[in-house]
Order: sequence, then structure tokens, then C-alpha cells
Amino acid sequence: MQCPIDGTQLVMTERSGVEIDYCPQCRGVWLDRGELDKIIDRSAAAAPAPASWDDRPETSEHRPRRKKGAASLLGEIFDF
Repeated sequence: MQCPIDGTQLVMTERSGVEIDYCPQCRGVWLDRGELDKIIDRSAAAAPAPASWDDRPETSEHRPRRKKGAASLLGEIFDF
């Protein structure tokens, strides 16, 4: 099969049990029907589970935001 971009002969290889075609010239990757789904399924199975919100360290980026009440609003305005 020829590369649709530059006409170079595509090379077939197997990655994690999925055959993919790639162009050695432009490095384009061409997948047949269902191959992308197989790649996604296998990478999701191999990836570690994401940490839940409670497992994350409590830093300023991850700390739940508190609603500002009247006291904190006055504290910001009057510096007390």
C-alpha cells in the first residue's frame, strides 16, 4: 500500500498485538478499521488507575475551595 501523503511504500509492523502501517518517509501512521479501538483498550488496561480526589496531597492546587463569607470579605477589605 502507498502512503496517501507522499506515495512511499508503507511498512507494516505489530505493536502490542495490533498491526499498524506507517510511512518511513513522513512517519505517518495509518490504522485499519478497529485498530485504534484495540490500541486504546490495551493502553487503558496497562495504565495505572488514576488517584481519587481523596488520595491526592492537599496542596494549594488540590485543596477544595471554601466559600468566602462576610467575615473574610471584610477581612480582605479592612486588613484585620
